[in-house]
Order: sequence, then C-alpha cells, then structure tokens
Amino acid sequence: MTRLSVNINKIATLRNARGGNNPDVVKTAMDCERFGAEGITVHPRPDERHIRYSDVMRLKDVVKTEFNIEGYPDARYMKIIRDVKPAQATLVPDGPDVITSNAGWDTVKHQALLKDIVAELKSYGTRVSIFVNPVAAMAEGAAKVGADRIEMYTEPYAQQYPSNPEKAIVSYVQCANAAHEAGLGINAGHDLDLNNLRFLKQSIPYLDEVSIGHALVCDALYYGLENTIQLYLHQLRD
Repeated sequence: MTRLSVNINKIATLRNARGGNNPDVVKTAMDCERFGAEGITVHPRPDERHIRYSDVMRLKDVVKTEFNIEGYPDARYMKIIRDVKPAQATLVPDGPDVITSNAGWDTVKHQALLKDIVAELKSYGTRVSIFVNPVAAMAEGAAKVGADRIEMYTEPYAQQYPSNPEKAIVSYVQCANAAHEAGLGINAGHDLDLNNLRFLKQSIPYLDEVSIGHALVCDALYYGLENTIQLYLHQLRD
C-alpha cells in the first residue's frame, strides 16, 4: 500500500500571510490524520517563510502517523532531526534561496558528504530518504551511502504527463526498479495531483509513499480538506 503524506507547508504560508494562528498548522495536521492521511510532511526552511521551528516542536508531540521532515542537511536541520527524531528525514539539496525543491542530489558526486550525514541521522533512529532525479545511477548511489529510501523528484513527470504519459513515466520506472533491486524503499513527490497520481502508482506498484502539499491544498479550496484527502487516497488504491 502506498501511503499519503500531506505536506502542510502551504497551510503555514497562509497563516504567515496574515499573522496570528489562523489556520492553525497543528490542528490542520491532526485533522489531516483524522481524515485519513498516513503521514505529515514539513520543510522548515531557515527563513521560516512557512513552517517554523516552533511548529516542528509542537507537531512532534501530536503527529500520530509518520512525521517526515525535509531539508538541506546543515547544522540547523541536523539539530532539528536530533531533537525531534521523526519517523523519516528527507534530504534535499536546495539552498535557502530557492522557492521550492527543484532538483535531486547527485549521490555519486556527493557520496562522502551524504554517507556521513546518513549515518548520523540513522543513529537517531530515523529513516533516511534522499531526494533524487529519476536516474537509476542516483538511486544506486543512494543505496551506497546507506539511505533507506529515495524520493523521486516528479515535477518533470507532471509536466510531461498531459501530453505523453507513457514517455513521462519511463525514467521513473527505471529509477524505481534500480532502487528496488538495491533494497531501497521508494517515495515520490513534487507536482503530483489528482490527474497524474493514479498512473504513477499503477506504473510503480511498490511505491511506498507520496508526499503532496501544493496541489492537495489547492484542491481543498474547492472540495474541502476531508473530501480531498479521500480523493487522493482513492487514486492510490488499486
């Protein structure tokens, strides 16, 4: 079964735009779980433009499913993981100035760096996933540095899907097969939505988890949060 982890960054963005605590990020996370989400994802950036350090500390005490914390593995991020010990840490290579994660790690070039970071994170009892482009060699590199999973960067898939789904999925199937053969779990995320999610799942039946935030929050404006989560879960069920 593929788990749905809801990324609540956009909920925090909306709150921060007005100040105060509306919408309440912690209550939203709890509601997402109550509505069927099987994980909660956050990406606490250094400038705190959406999720704040204080949010992460509050969430660690209430998330009952799987708490996934994304980020670039600088000293600040490593401290967060050490303090929270979430179910999963997802390593992304982007710096603090990018709007959103837009490329995966080169797990071959950065092998030495990643190997040490992965070992430290796993010493906290946290599962480690590495965000990668859909390239078989990057999945194999992730296995060599000791990661537990990869998360495939799916924006290129989402962009090509409307015009040619079969072509869009090829590199992802190849990457997933390489990861599966190397003993890694497989996650996916970025620009997945109600239109392209089912095909991804059907093409990669051993997909462990998808992390979805922006599209899900946008859909919730029209369908409501509870109904939207159920719609996404339906896309993941055979």
